Amino acid sequence: MPWVLLPATIKPMPEKNRRVQLAFYVICIFVYWASLYFYVPTLSTYAEDVTHDLSVVGVIVSMYGLWQAVARYPLGILSDLVGRRKPFILIGLLLGAVGALVMLKAQGAPGLIIGRGITGLAAATWVLLMVGFSSLLPPESAVQAAAVLNIVNAFGRTLATGITGMLNQAGGYGLAFKVAIGASILSALLFLPVRDPVRPRRKPDLRALARLSTRPDVLIPSLVAAIVQFASWAAVFGFLPIIARAFGANDNQLSLMSMLNILVGIGGNFLITLLVRRTGNKPVLLVGISLIGAAMAMIAVANALWMLFAATMILGLGWVSISTLMGLSIRYVREEDRSTAMGLHQSIYGFGMFFGPYLSGYMAEAWGVQSMFWVLMAVVLLGGYAGTFVISRVERRLVAQHGR
Repeated sequence: MPWVLLPATIKPMPEKNRRVQLAFYVICIFVYWASLYFYVPTLSTYAEDVTHDLSVVGVIVSMYGLWQAVARYPLGILSDLVGRRKPFILIGLLLGAVGALVMLKAQGAPGLIIGRGITGLAAATWVLLMVGFSSLLPPESAVQAAAVLNIVNAFGRTLATGITGMLNQAGGYGLAFKVAIGASILSALLFLPVRDPVRPRRKPDLRALARLSTRPDVLIPSLVAAIVQFASWAAVFGFLPIIARAFGANDNQLSLMSMLNILVGIGGNFLITLLVRRTGNKPVLLVGISLIGAAMAMIAVANALWMLFAATMILGLGWVSISTLMGLSIRYVREEDRSTAMGLHQSIYGFGMFFGPYLSGYMAEAWGVQSMFWVLMAVVLLGGYAGTFVISRVERRLVAQHGR
């Protein structure tokens, strides 16, 4: 496998310009993720008020993950084929406004389903934003770059989720959607100055695509990420707010719960940038997955609101596994294939974000909301541990072959 990740047709960027480009990416990503989360902490409770059916709530919440899963891989492939990222990114940023507008105008479950699906398409843009940012850094910094972007991502989501309750109090559920529309448009404006180096156009090569899509170093981290997202999305952005409201939580407390989850995740991502080089990826993954499993168990036995707050913070710390898996999925991939590899990774874990809330809605209706969390715990621990050991074996083989 060739290890020269910068095609000869792309000239190296001067250091000053590179830093400016990185800054634009960071600011845009911050606003972009905020735009997708202003309404999220109370979306499931709002959907429950509209539908009075937990299975329908699960469908509404799951649409975000489904349309990410559908769009991200083809988007990565298309970007690599045409040699451009910026046009697709701008369209995706604006789709966040379209989805929020549809949900704002929705009169029932169908409108919420369609609007949430459109915001899933907007979230597919994360593939190209991640790869574009990573392309400005050395390939050996892939995991650290993913951690940095997830920190920025988390700060944007923290701002958005932290004020959801206040927005609801000031103008009802609709105000959060309106703020999201404005932020989405702003993120597109902020991305306009970003340079988009034109990479060589490529003819479709189905054999090469199949080889990349079945590479263990790309595929296994993606499958483990899907398992982690399956449990996490069913919890934090699906049914944890419904349990909390049954324990007496108001909109401000639901907003605070989501914000604390993300804030703790920020701390975890800072730790990744310090620890991965010292400890390797395997210990970080094992600890992160164990924390997510512990959080699921705590939610299952919770009998007071404080236990749910504790569980959501433990879960946030466990999200260190997401950044690690994201970086690993492209670490050994050439620059010209990275959009495709990242698209595959995010599409696969998008299916986890879809099936988690979707299936959990039916399980919650059948067995009760809290009992369903025992299933989530078993899924994340069994699948996560097995996947981590496979990833470790794949990494050892690649390091032996290529020396990094």
